Amino acid sequence: MDLITELVEFLGFSLVAIASIVAVMNPASTVAVYTALTEGMGGNKRQAIIQTSLKIAFIVLVFFALTGQLIFSIFSITVPAFQIAGGILLVSVATGMLGTKGETYSAADLENVAVVPLAFPLSCGPGTITTVILLASGPEGIYGLLAVLLGIIVALSISYIGMLYGPRIFSLIGEGGLRVVPKLMAIIVLAIAIQFMINGIAAAMPQLLVNLDLTGLA
Repeated sequence: MDLITELVEFLGFSLVAIASIVAVMNPASTVAVYTALTEGMGGNKRQAIIQTSLKIAFIVLVFFALTGQLIFSIFSITVPAFQIAGGILLVSVATGMLGTKGETYSAADLENVAVVPLAFPLSCGPGTITTVILLASGPEGIYGLLAVLLGIIVALSISYIGMLYGPRIFSLIGEGGLRVVPKLMAIIVLAIAIQFMINGIAAAMPQLLVNLDLTGLA
């Protein structure tokens, strides 16, 4: 009976972990940005970008699931700091999307696209890293960690399938639509970046106010 209870609890927490990680990661936004950034690239280059970005995202998320709380404590890193850093990275990506096309990337640029923004901050951004850390640090123990790993695999699998077939779906839009999509995606990415920074600043504001009050009293 205890085994059945544990199994039911594990399945329940697994569903929560999968739903939480997928919702925060939002694979749809990753697919949209990937499609816009890789416009005009060959299939082999696109496949290389997909594999590199997802491999990096998986390693990072698993690393933080195992050691996230320890790293945050050692370096005194806060979640708002991650959010603001991710927003700054996305701003630079969005401005680059407004002025370039996929076919203008060099080999080094292609590697950079896989890392920023596809791996970070889209696939393993501040929100996803924080979600993974919080879920893995719960009272469920090893079962909770296994559930989080399952959630990471499911979310990245959705991203993989989306990026693999996304360009075909977007090709239905036509050549004229494809010229508009990168610019539209750039605006969306810029909005996401600003929202990241707003969330980070808002979350950090209470601590900043406390520090200012203490400074004034001193």
